[in-house]
Amino acid sequence: MSALPPRPVTLTGRHVELVPLVFGHLDDLFAAGGGDEEVWRWQGGPAPRTREELRDRMERVLGDAAYVPFAVVHRASGRAVGWATYLDVAVQDERLEIGWTWYGRAHWRSAVNSETKLLLLTHAFEELGMGRVQLKTDHRNERSQAAIARLGARREGVLRRHRRRPDGSWRDSVYFSLLADEWPAAKERLTARLAAG
Repeated sequence: MSALPPRPVTLTGRHVELVPLVFGHLDDLFAAGGGDEEVWRWQGGPAPRTREELRDRMERVLGDAAYVPFAVVHRASGRAVGWATYLDVAVQDERLEIGWTWYGRAHWRSAVNSETKLLLLTHAFEELGMGRVQLKTDHRNERSQAAIARLGARREGVLRRHRRRPDGSWRDSVYFSLLADEWPAAKERLTARLAAG
């Protein structure tokens, strides 16, 4: 089966619904994470202090065809609490990346991240036909590395001096991946963990 390119779709779970990101989510997103340095620490720039600064970030994501961005809507509240994207899509090579993900701090270590990734991975492998999904993070972001590992992704290695941070220092990027043949077992573990709460 040839892979299909990701398109804006709605993916619904028990805790979250992923919907195409639009500027109408701006107020919710700013309430969730605007001005929070810890939320934006690893996102490649200072925390957006105003709605306009967050709108500028959204314009960057929405204006680049390389991204397929989703607003992460917390179903219990009906409010957008973060976003996640598909990027680095190579249909011919049956691969994509899940990245540029953030959530308001109130939703860290909750079902939000696990279910968001479950929905995105399920869609990538089972509906788009991808053979590989990669995720990467800053080598200093231990919280993110642990969360990615809990998904069942395998740590592949580090790209040293990969990207300049806004402060001028250099980031090493830690790469993880899941392959299509690893997905059924990872999905089972992730689904069981979500069900257990």
